[in-house]
Amino acid sequence: MAIATLGLCGCQQTPQPLTIDNALTQQEIADGRLTPEVMWKMRRAGSSSLSPDGQTLLYTLTDYNMAENRGVSTIWLEDMTTHATTRLTDNTSSNFNPQWSSDGTQIYFLSGRSGSVQLWKMSREGNNVTQLSSLDKDLEGFGIAPSGDKAWYVQRVQVADRRSRDIHKDMDKSKARIYDDLMVRHWDYWDEGEHLHIFVGDFNGEKLSAGRDIIGEKSAWDAPLAPYFDMAEIAWNNAGDMLAYTMKPLTGAAYAVSTDSDIFVYSTATGKTQNICKPVGIKEAAANLPGYDKYPVWSPDDRYIAFRSQRRAGNESDKERLFLYDCQTAQMEDLTEDFDYNATNVVWRDNSTLYFISPIEATHQICRISLDDKEVEVLTRGDHDINAFTMADDRIAAEVCTISMATEFFEVGVDDGSMTRISNVNEEIYKHIKMGKVEKRWVKTTDGKEMLTWVILPPDFDASKKYPVLLYCQGGPQSVVSQFWSYRWNFQLMAAQGYVVVAPNRRGLPSFGQEWLDQISGDYSGQNIRDYLSAIDDVAKEEWADENRMGCVGASYGGYSVYFLAGHHQKRFKAFISHCGIFDFNSMYGHTEELWFVNNDYGGAYWDKENATAQRSYANSPHKFVKNWDTPILIITGEYDFRIPYTQSLEAFTAAKLMGVPTRLVEFEDEAHQVFKPQNSMVWNREFFSWLDKYVKQQ
Repeated sequence: MAIATLGLCGCQQTPQPLTIDNALTQQEIADGRLTPEVMWKMRRAGSSSLSPDGQTLLYTLTDYNMAENRGVSTIWLEDMTTHATTRLTDNTSSNFNPQWSSDGTQIYFLSGRSGSVQLWKMSREGNNVTQLSSLDKDLEGFGIAPSGDKAWYVQRVQVADRRSRDIHKDMDKSKARIYDDLMVRHWDYWDEGEHLHIFVGDFNGEKLSAGRDIIGEKSAWDAPLAPYFDMAEIAWNNAGDMLAYTMKPLTGAAYAVSTDSDIFVYSTATGKTQNICKPVGIKEAAANLPGYDKYPVWSPDDRYIAFRSQRRAGNESDKERLFLYDCQTAQMEDLTEDFDYNATNVVWRDNSTLYFISPIEATHQICRISLDDKEVEVLTRGDHDINAFTMADDRIAAEVCTISMATEFFEVGVDDGSMTRISNVNEEIYKHIKMGKVEKRWVKTTDGKEMLTWVILPPDFDASKKYPVLLYCQGGPQSVVSQFWSYRWNFQLMAAQGYVVVAPNRRGLPSFGQEWLDQISGDYSGQNIRDYLSAIDDVAKEEWADENRMGCVGASYGGYSVYFLAGHHQKRFKAFISHCGIFDFNSMYGHTEELWFVNNDYGGAYWDKENATAQRSYANSPHKFVKNWDTPILIITGEYDFRIPYTQSLEAFTAAKLMGVPTRLVEFEDEAHQVFKPQNSMVWNREFFSWLDKYVKQQ
């Protein structure tokens, strides 16, 4: 690809650009092996969109500097015909969330280059870089109306006093927080009275004016929803006079036990807002939409709003139905009633045809449906994950990854689903680094079902040799073991260290129908645990699998699985690794924040003695089987993890030490449920593989 660099902004006080070195060392080239160091040299592609004429792909690349422990995101273009690429911004500061203007002549984006995160624009050639906003706080996201005269943006708003120094103003050095209700913390932050709100302001192409808080300045909830704050939950209509967005107007305990969010529509003409999921005076609609309703998308003629809807409040992993709201009649329709898979990333092709992504048999595919016959057609095929796509002028550009390939861009045939790779952002890595073979294996479960299991073999695999084996336990618990590429739980990275990786799609995972997915709720210690053992026992029979050198690893629900198996594995494994796993169900119920999760998955609260499902869950909590622990275990956690708080890991570590089990605790003071910072990730990998090498590989 030809590469040019344009439009590098010169600011008044330009900091030094972050030095990026993606080149492999001679030793890394000679080894030809994926290592954590090599993986962190890979560029990360994302945030892509086609220009309105379908001729140019706009996207970001993120690079990291390990020594400085940070990364930088740059904005790029690719010509869809010649595949020539152009870099529009430099490494001085991160530039992100790029968006096309409605006529395709301008690119809007967010940047912190002026000292705070504000809205900027540049020409599609990368010239005339101009700051468009100078608002009082950082912008978290934005969207320019197609009409060009309005814009929404998201900022943090202080809506309540939670800090003691704000309540007791004469005690300005006090560090207390004060609460009268749930939720006191969420995901990785304490509630200090701030929430994300949507503002709508005037825009003339050169300046974004301070706008109106359409959520309400004292409303103690977020739009878009916590904890992910996904700006895709907000959408202008094509006329540019209506804004649809997702909101959950609940507080306290009601918020903690329910997933009941709705789609709201704001009119710029009247300033009024309507909840289309719970229209006033229509009880039937409210009864049918009690769960998550999210991600509104307008049809080209603005008659319909398509959105994703779950029918059960309190079940975050219920089927994501593709719903249609008729703005003329106010009628609702479930378009995927007869389709037993989720519908995500919904895009309108025309007024009667929608495209969306669905997880199907441990892959993610593009599907389409016509309003005429309501029949879902799976458009793409193959072992890959299509994670996002955009469509313009009957052209599709998609973000695609596999177990053996980080995200790259593909053009997808709008009618036949054919896929053509159009990028190679990590060409130098793949040229020199060998990937292991990925096998798709169907394993018979103890109840006679067929379970898809990925088996990843080491590079240069030799069937005449014996290899150590790792059982990978997926988190979620309801998240698919698909063709994903991860920068932490990376199967190829594990295989490159000489391990065979066994990754089963056990009970409780999407893409095999809702019955398969739902089975795990209330049965954590049951069929899905037997599924794990079916998978590892099946692979252990192979001549090349060393059943005397097997390990078991996992995070979140996978970390729970590790703890439970540690007390029930019957000497199968030589070592365990649990990252942020659930150890004690009783304390977890009071430690976590989103109570709908434990209510749904455990069956209820531990004090509900008449609830048979709940009592079975608590009776099978991993901490009750510590007396059986006899195998080395590495425990990893993050201090800012409030989903499965680090105290769960401390309890497990204490129990293991007092049981005399070889154990190690790795606690990250500046990470939450995942590990994101470059140097923390490197430490994580070093501890992970040194533990396995010591107790599994060298046995």
